[in-house]
Amino acid sequence: MSQTLPFQGSALGLSAKGLARASSNLAVHVPEIWTVLAVETSGCGFLPDRRPQILYERHVFHRLTRGQFDDGDISDPSPGGYGPRGTQQYDRLARAILKDRSAALQSTSGGIGQIMGLNYALAEFQTVDEMVLAMSQSEDGQLMAMAAFLVSSHLASSLQAHDWTSFARGYNGPNYVINRYDARLNGEFQKYLTGGLPDLNVRAAQLYLTFLGFHPGPIDGIAGVQTLAAFSDFVGQQRLPDNAVIDADAVTHLVAALAKLT
Repeated sequence: MSQTLPFQGSALGLSAKGLARASSNLAVHVPEIWTVLAVETSGCGFLPDRRPQILYERHVFHRLTRGQFDDGDISDPSPGGYGPRGTQQYDRLARAILKDRSAALQSTSGGIGQIMGLNYALAEFQTVDEMVLAMSQSEDGQLMAMAAFLVSSHLASSLQAHDWTSFARGYNGPNYVINRYDARLNGEFQKYLTGGLPDLNVRAAQLYLTFLGFHPGPIDGIAGVQTLAAFSDFVGQQRLPDNAVIDADAVTHLVAALAKLT
């Protein structure tokens, strides 16, 4: 049994039901949703250790705490100083929590859509802690938070109209031009319009294989050579029939294997 880390929950992968619900709430088709997810997190809401992907924003913490903890690291009036993505963001968050837990959580964006904790009410949560808990449980919960935020902040209409400039300005902030956020959105949208969408069973399998310590490659919903090899290794380890097909039954076996670790 593995030791549970702070912010580590069920970490369930995106489901067809969750994707359909978000699509309905936003009044858009699935390619529009994948467009935003691809730009924000390369389409995956969790780290390999089953904690949500996060980004800690020191300038937000500075504003919320009125600069009383300014040190140029976890609190500073200017954006930046992010450091590497991944687990190091949790190290920075942990240091900020020691100063002011609520402000620290509100200064962190998280999940597959990278919604700021500061926006918990717009994402239809009562508290930032409630939002953090939902983010740790599933990508469906992360996606619903994103959808609620887009509706509440009146950005859903920009997404519906494929007005990437307006969407980028509202979602990414005034530096969207520097980040080429609008151009990246348009590029991903064109890719999803002309190509296939991620296979959710394959994508879930990739996520769970990663959690289990295998190496399936990117969480992209494409059953490539690396993914199939990792799945074959899992099947051999579990002594399951190897039919080289990643389907709903395969995902069920992976979930069962994960349950043994928690």
